[in-house]
Amino acid sequence: MTNSIADVVNNKTDLFFMIGSNPDTSHPTIGLRIHQALDKGDAKLVVVDPRRTKLAERADLWLRIQPGTDVALLNGLMHIILKEDLWDKDFVAQRTEDFEEMQEMAEKYPPELVSEITGLPISQLEQAARMYAAPGRNAIYHGMGITHYHTGTDRVKSIANMAMLCGKVGVEGGGCNPLRGQNNVQGACDMGALFNTMPGYGKLDNDQLFDRYEERWQVKLPRHPGKPATEIWDNILQDEIRALYVFGEDPAIADANIGHVHKALDHLEFLVVQDLFLNDTAKAADVVLPAACFAEKDGTFTSTERRVQRVRKAVEPPGMAKEDWQIISELSERMGYSMGIAGPEDVFNEVCELLPQYKGLSYARIEDVGLQWPVPDTEHPGTPVLHTESFTRGKGLFCAGIYMAPKEPVDDEYPMLFTTGRHYARYNFSNMTGKTEEIDDIAPEALAEVNPVDAERMGIKAGDMLRLASRRGTVDIKAKITERSQPGTIFTTYNYEETPVNFLTLDALDRLSRTPEYKLCAIKVEVLG
Repeated sequence: MTNSIADVVNNKTDLFFMIGSNPDTSHPTIGLRIHQALDKGDAKLVVVDPRRTKLAERADLWLRIQPGTDVALLNGLMHIILKEDLWDKDFVAQRTEDFEEMQEMAEKYPPELVSEITGLPISQLEQAARMYAAPGRNAIYHGMGITHYHTGTDRVKSIANMAMLCGKVGVEGGGCNPLRGQNNVQGACDMGALFNTMPGYGKLDNDQLFDRYEERWQVKLPRHPGKPATEIWDNILQDEIRALYVFGEDPAIADANIGHVHKALDHLEFLVVQDLFLNDTAKAADVVLPAACFAEKDGTFTSTERRVQRVRKAVEPPGMAKEDWQIISELSERMGYSMGIAGPEDVFNEVCELLPQYKGLSYARIEDVGLQWPVPDTEHPGTPVLHTESFTRGKGLFCAGIYMAPKEPVDDEYPMLFTTGRHYARYNFSNMTGKTEEIDDIAPEALAEVNPVDAERMGIKAGDMLRLASRRGTVDIKAKITERSQPGTIFTTYNYEETPVNFLTLDALDRLSRTPEYKLCAIKVEVLG
């Protein structure tokens, strides 16, 4: 996030532009704060969502967009903003570059074309453009409904384009605010858990940075990109990867097109899984290393707003379970390399030594309240708002995005669209929350949301069992008749191990991030009764 959750709490945002996210279910603490800001009566809300969510119901403007058409929408809004002379000329001139390229792209998306692509009335497109471009502290919030497409990076760039065009970046209450998928996704990326960067987002062609790490660790490092996690399965089946070490993930249930994942796991020569429970991936493992949960270890997490916070051990790990740092360092020791680590604070001190964003941090400084990076020195108070005076690269770069249709459109054989989201009571695929009986009282099973128009056409009644089939697999699920989902689209939550919807989902990958198109595929529906 370029901004802070506190902006919501402290009534600093004049307009929330919510696209590709339903924080009521995916980020309920942030969702609650947005509701509270709206309750005060000052902030306005624009929601872009194919589903009629609770936030959509109370929005000043709800854009019920056709799934997968966000780039066309954003380009179309910028077309209107430019045509009506609503853009921030001073910000664009002083803080950005390559504006002309973006302007030329936006010209290709007049309201008539965008209305045809998105299914939205021209009047709504014009209203949304005027509301966002209006003076004020206007913030864009987005989630995995933006990134989980084969054009995810184009969608994120288009969001940044619109924010820069209107000068909404670098101010309290504004900015571009991605709501990350898990509690320490930001921290994991900061630490280098990406296939194409070093820790701290250092580039792989930075020889001086590699030299520094090699001197610090006294090892020779490979200086080429790693394998994207989503490409590992093909690499296994092609015998380019023979062994795999998985921790903190359950790809056998969580990845797109899990039938393909299962084939790869069966093909592996050696699989190690480090996790809290014997999840589906661990059941296929040759070795399982029992790990401690968040309440059984010390360390830090870095949240979606870049806030580095302490995590403190409340109880000792059960049985043979150990903290992650212990498992990794002991394994390294047995493989012939001593990390010389006495505890998690040693790890954090090394992080602060090597990462410029963390340089001014220490356990002492985040003992009571975390700080938001970058924290360049020990006197720095943290950075609640990014890009207030300049961008990391100097000037903000406009990156024109071309609308590309979803990878798998409907046809006569697979005439329905399928999309997924979260349930607030369940976390990911219920490896943890599925073991709490009380949660079953709130969210006992997955339900397929079917619009009444489709239900009447296909003869579906509430409670019927349906068999959903894509080109990759099938899943059986109970029907719920509701107008929350659009005609032609079936929605369900993905949180249930006993309803593995990722047998259906599409593993087409974004060309840059290599993120799969989780959010949209074509299916057919059979009524089982």
